[in-house]
Amino acid sequence: MSESATAPKRIIITGGAGFIGSHLTPLLKSRGHEILLIDNLSTGNRRNIASLIDEQCRLLEGDVAKLLQADPDLFNGFDQVYHLAASVGVKLVVERPIETIRNNIEESSAVLDAATRSGCHVLMASTSEVYGKSTQTPFREDQDLVTGPTTSPRWSYALSKAIDEHLALSHHRKHGLGAVVVRFFNAVGPRQIGEYGMVLPRFVQWAVAGEDLVIHQDGLQTRTFCDVRDVVQACASLLDNPAHHGQVFNIGSDRELSIDQLADLVIKLAGSISTKRYMPYEQAYDKDFEDMRRRAPDVSKLRAAIGFKQTYTLEDTINELIKLERVRLAGDSTDR
Repeated sequence: MSESATAPKRIIITGGAGFIGSHLTPLLKSRGHEILLIDNLSTGNRRNIASLIDEQCRLLEGDVAKLLQADPDLFNGFDQVYHLAASVGVKLVVERPIETIRNNIEESSAVLDAATRSGCHVLMASTSEVYGKSTQTPFREDQDLVTGPTTSPRWSYALSKAIDEHLALSHHRKHGLGAVVVRFFNAVGPRQIGEYGMVLPRFVQWAVAGEDLVIHQDGLQTRTFCDVRDVVQACASLLDNPAHHGQVFNIGSDRELSIDQLADLVIKLAGSISTKRYMPYEQAYDKDFEDMRRRAPDVSKLRAAIGFKQTYTLEDTINELIKLERVRLAGDSTDR
């Protein structure tokens, strides 16, 4: 039975000032829940949540593992934890593999231990990266994970998130923790930044400015993109229903397109004079960088569980991002 009809809950969102957290927060606030955001602001930003902070929602700044070390009872009295805090973005992962591994595993372990002690239910955010180099597409939650060699830093992120999944599911099996794991496939939308390798915000920024859209390798690698507002609706529906606990779900779109096609779509919708420029992976990252040619989810399990339907098309999202980028550029021009 779903918990959505019960009294308002007290909820923690780690990584709450980040891209996904800043969209999840207003959704949960609109349902009357009390929210505690925890974020060390390393990749999150106060601006993302400034308008959300009030008596119903507050921010606690810091690393969740360190905060729990100082106060082991921090989660007491809370009903749910959305654990979104993690090292994210291909560029960040390749440049800082040690930090990535430690952040992802140590933070998740601390959250799961604390949630088990306090009786919170937990949504563990994972990633499509865990499927690694598998060629069995679209990816299904129960298929084998195939990662590359440890000599390639790229796979440190996938492996660390796979460990997070094992931890969450083990806490569920051994301690009865109400935990659900979600694997995100390229959530996109307002407030996402391209600094850490996110492709769509970079393409939009370049197209609006009339600059070349830089595409890695030949651009024929395919991906899917799902609006973050559809993603957070799915997250809340999954965690609210105990029938979904102890399970793994893909969250994303099943509309697959190449990065080259994505670039063409952004240029077209922006009415841009931009052209495409191709860059080898070794120039963008390093000589040991590996990538997968196709990455698309099988979302049939998600549809069966919660009746998942996307309310935003990719064109809707891109058009909104183009408008926001033009507003940003106009503001920058005014400030000069």
